[in-house]
Amino acid sequence: MRHAVILAAGLAGVFALSACNQRTSDAEVQRALKSVNVIDESNLSEIMLTVGDPGEAVAYFSKASAENPDRIDLKRGLAKSLVRASQPTKAIAVWTEIVAMPGSTNDDRVGLADALIRNNEWDRAAAELNRIPPTFESYERYRLEAMVADSKKNWKKADSFYEIAAGLTTKPAGVLNNWGFSKLSRSDFAGAEKLFLEALTYDPTMFTAKNNLVMARGAQRKYDLPVVQMTQTERAELLYTLALTAIKQGDIAVGKGLLQDAIDTHPQHFEAAVRSLAALDA
Repeated sequence: MRHAVILAAGLAGVFALSACNQRTSDAEVQRALKSVNVIDESNLSEIMLTVGDPGEAVAYFSKASAENPDRIDLKRGLAKSLVRASQPTKAIAVWTEIVAMPGSTNDDRVGLADALIRNNEWDRAAAELNRIPPTFESYERYRLEAMVADSKKNWKKADSFYEIAAGLTTKPAGVLNNWGFSKLSRSDFAGAEKLFLEALTYDPTMFTAKNNLVMARGAQRKYDLPVVQMTQTERAELLYTLALTAIKQGDIAVGKGLLQDAIDTHPQHFEAAVRSLAALDA
């Protein structure tokens, strides 16, 4: 009888252990599934923020952040998506919520300043940047600081910030182009030309920098195209820009010749150049 009791107790222990193991296994499976979901969600979020359609990204993050109002990462995704979708006013509202949340960072305040600049709210952007400790250094922070300094025509400070920003990224073409345009607006055409050329060494495909380069050269009455990588269509468009620059400076004959070159170079009908040449001839 005693053996039977011991056997029964032993079997009960085995069944209890089995049930315990089953519960442990279920819990582990749930944790594993949750981890997989988080990975999938992170991958999807990254895709939405980089290569996804901006409108679809806004819809995705709007739904996800509404379902998880305490998830600051989803709100960041929404704010960034709104910026990509050219909706800075809505982005400002979301970034404002984010900077008030526990876990917000200096990068979040930089994001708010960026949205404010896109919405042409320069004073508010400057105020937000001033709230960031000077010890916090990032490419994006200094890029925005440079733009704010530019808006105030504080050229010395702008140059300093542009230089720092360019040194904090491995892809400085964009900030060098902005810096060059700043120089262009100050009529420092030689300085602008140098910066546009430098930008193109990092990104030879940046047409904006090529166009700005031609304007800087044209302002110095350098009416030949620079030796940079360009397609036939780009060449025609750059000749057109150069022609308009020459005409603006009163070099009408040069401008007409460049317009004709642009028309002859373009692989298709170049309507804008044709109209400009006809207006001059008239």
